[in-house]
Amino acid sequence: MSRKEWNIYLKDYAKADHKKVILQMLNTVLPYILILVSIFYLASQGTKFIILFPMSIVASALMVRTFIFFHDCTHQSYIGNSKGNQGLGNFLGILVFTPYEAWKKEHNIHHGTVGNLDEKGVGDIWTMTSKEYEAASKFDKMIYRIFRNPAFLFTIAPIFLFTVLQRIPKKTATKKERKNYVLVNSILLVYALTLSFLFGWQVFITYQLLILGMAASVGVWLFYVQHQFEEVYWAGKEDWDLVDAALEGSSYYKLPAILEWISGYIGYHHIHHLNARIPNYNLKACYKSNVKLQGNKTVRFIESFKLAFLFIYNENEKRMMSYKTYKSYKAQNNPA
Repeated sequence: MSRKEWNIYLKDYAKADHKKVILQMLNTVLPYILILVSIFYLASQGTKFIILFPMSIVASALMVRTFIFFHDCTHQSYIGNSKGNQGLGNFLGILVFTPYEAWKKEHNIHHGTVGNLDEKGVGDIWTMTSKEYEAASKFDKMIYRIFRNPAFLFTIAPIFLFTVLQRIPKKTATKKERKNYVLVNSILLVYALTLSFLFGWQVFITYQLLILGMAASVGVWLFYVQHQFEEVYWAGKEDWDLVDAALEGSSYYKLPAILEWISGYIGYHHIHHLNARIPNYNLKACYKSNVKLQGNKTVRFIESFKLAFLFIYNENEKRMMSYKTYKSYKAQNNPA
């Protein structure tokens, strides 16, 4: 089916439900704020880390889920009107340390170019093709290998993204986006100074970075695993098709129920890319009600961890490869 036909087919799920939005605010955003403040207070009173660490894990899980609500706002799907999505999106963006306007633009570019070899690089994870890698300098190859190393990609990179890169507008940022950066950064500065004054800067930095770091790592992982699997769809601009990119370039990440809830059902990623106007709270029902959506690439939780070692997209084989597999492929096809 064409994209238009799919949108008609799925139109009943692409509707905002304000009762569900209110419920999610009450079961996720409010508890996140309360637990976060409780951690700061208890830490300031000398409560041991061994007690506060489990609380921090819960807070980071709720932060991940809050980010999904923010993400839906950028797609104008969470609430039934544009102003509502923008207002709530900006508020949630502050909670998850992300400027609404810039992220909305980049993420929607990602949706319009996912799987397109000629337009990759905006709003997605840096992925080289084999031709690009072989043409790169030794220094660029080294940087790419460091970046794609799981120890960097899922630990250092996420916290750097949310603490540093999300604070600095890009050269291409519009005036509206720059104003949004100033607004978000100013509010976050007041937030940091206020909580540091109330509970101590050591407490604030320790637990805010801990919670943000864990949430950021999970968020990057979720984004990565849903577009990085061996048989993932990539095509040149002339052959690229948006529906094929959604159904073949995005996976269904099958998670245990609690992780599915924490991740805001974003694991039904092929449906999300097929129609981004379907809010998180309708994705699972959409999947269960439509057999046509159940034959997609399924990535199961345990097996997903091996995908962390995928390294490069081989255009000749039309699949992602680990560094080891790629070196073996090169040795067999380009013998000395």
